Amino acid sequence: MSQKIINTDDLAFLLYEMLDIERFTQFPRYEDHSRDTFDAAIELALKVASETFAPHNRLCDEDEPRFENGKVVIRPEVSEALAVLRDTGLMAASQDYERGGMQLPAAVAQTCIGLIKGANVSTQAYAGLTIAACNLIMAHGTDEQKQRYAEPMMAGRFFGTMCLTEPHAGSSLGDIKSRAVPQDDGTYRISGNKIFISAGDHELSENIVHLVLAKLPDAPPGAKGISLFIVPKFLVNDDGSLGERNDVQLAGLIHKMGYRGTTSTMLNFGEKGGAVGYLVGEPHNGLAGMFHMMNEARIGVGLGSVMLGYTGYLHALEYARERTQGRGLAERDPATPMIPLVQHADIRRLLLAQKAFVEGGLSLCLFSSTLVDEKKHAPDAAAREEAAGLLDLLTPIVKSWPSQFCLEANSLAIQVHGGYGYTREYPVEQFYRDNRLNPIHEGTHGIQGQDLLGRKVSMAGGRFYQSLLTRIRATLAECGSVAELKANAELLSTALNTVEGITDALQAMKKSDPDRALANAYLYMECFGHLVVGWLWLRQAQAALRGLQNGGERPASFYQGKLNACDYFLRYELPKPMALADVLRSADRTTLDMPLDCF
Repeated sequence: MSQKIINTDDLAFLLYEMLDIERFTQFPRYEDHSRDTFDAAIELALKVASETFAPHNRLCDEDEPRFENGKVVIRPEVSEALAVLRDTGLMAASQDYERGGMQLPAAVAQTCIGLIKGANVSTQAYAGLTIAACNLIMAHGTDEQKQRYAEPMMAGRFFGTMCLTEPHAGSSLGDIKSRAVPQDDGTYRISGNKIFISAGDHELSENIVHLVLAKLPDAPPGAKGISLFIVPKFLVNDDGSLGERNDVQLAGLIHKMGYRGTTSTMLNFGEKGGAVGYLVGEPHNGLAGMFHMMNEARIGVGLGSVMLGYTGYLHALEYARERTQGRGLAERDPATPMIPLVQHADIRRLLLAQKAFVEGGLSLCLFSSTLVDEKKHAPDAAAREEAAGLLDLLTPIVKSWPSQFCLEANSLAIQVHGGYGYTREYPVEQFYRDNRLNPIHEGTHGIQGQDLLGRKVSMAGGRFYQSLLTRIRATLAECGSVAELKANAELLSTALNTVEGITDALQAMKKSDPDRALANAYLYMECFGHLVVGWLWLRQAQAALRGLQNGGERPASFYQGKLNACDYFLRYELPKPMALADVLRSADRTTLDMPLDCF
């Protein structure tokens, strides 16, 4: 458990025994890879995470960025760590060889990123935003934009941001007021104010490439009128050199509860006549491009949530094993030695809950990452289409489920530490503060729930929703005749029937009364998320049972721990949201009927 970032046995188990990512070496893109190259990349990432990122995590929390003499001042360790990330190739782990990348499958690349997040999520954010912005430009930009902006981003020379939110609009993107006026030379002049822009200003790179949502003068109202623009901090000349400073100004730094090492900024565009911007994609179709970045960022948010919960769990586990306190309930002699916390049943409950959340969340993120590769590289069109649909269906869950329940794991890690957990002496309080951002950014639980219930389960006539249910039923059929798994399969089957019934009822009501049908969408997402994670836990239990019976690569205690954690999740956690099934099925109106003047 290097630097208490992750249990490497668990990671290898998920990648190779449950998800069988070695199968991706059959795809032409990855044919020169093997498990050895995958492991080498992961080992490198763990080394960089432990030796370069983890040591300054607390330092950046205590000495957050500040604005001095017209510039943002950040601890030097941040720049040094990002240089290592760039020089090792980890910053572009999934990119093509010819662009300086490692050309790794998404599951392996995401694993490498996750290890860095677990060590220091604030410093990794600069690189993570950059690669997501780069991928957007590669997918939707012109050849010139790719060469001028994306390639320097892949090389780590330029960094990137996502500029969506405005002070008056929040998450309501259709209400943005930023404007883009076309010029005779084909450029645009951008004006407006953006807020909560992570990594929006710093001196860590030669340039910052802002991806900005704005509206053209002839834009239709609402979200359909939004366009997307590249607005660099410094203009870039034809030869790739930097030109003059663009009309983008830092209006202020935002001081946060956690994630303090990442600058959060307010940016003003166009105070001196208009910032020069370059249209990405088609006019009025900016959300299509931005959602390319946002969906990637949402998977990143889920993975970051998992890793913060995971490191908190490992810290709590170590503390519970080493800290002695109290005695067994049957022990009456106060002279007997105190016992480790982990021997107390309630502490085991707290640890089991954390293990179930973080290992379940990690399986969710890695499974979704395999869909990224199947979507792009599966051998036939039908398989690619199904993977793409399943990924779209699961994206709101991948973002929101870990950010809710792995945050809960961080809370439980504090509880294991008792009073010490509430102090700055131990890092678990920082992990909680850092993770508390994740239920907010890239779409709140309410937004993700409405996306899931309002759009995703019914897209393509419900085809991909039904495809997921078919996969779950296949696992249930496999486990139903296995004595060690039969009881848990029955519990998951009950949950599946519950979610299916709720979905049918709400889909029918959505046609006549969408406000009522979606009023409790957050709760629907909890039920759906627990169903999916419960399914993945049952798949973990299948793989663990094979490992026990066939003498697998890991110790028997590891496999038994998986079986016990599956028991816990399906018996203790899965029933919790399902207990409110009647609230969902009836489309309860309590929240809608609360008079505004009665709060």
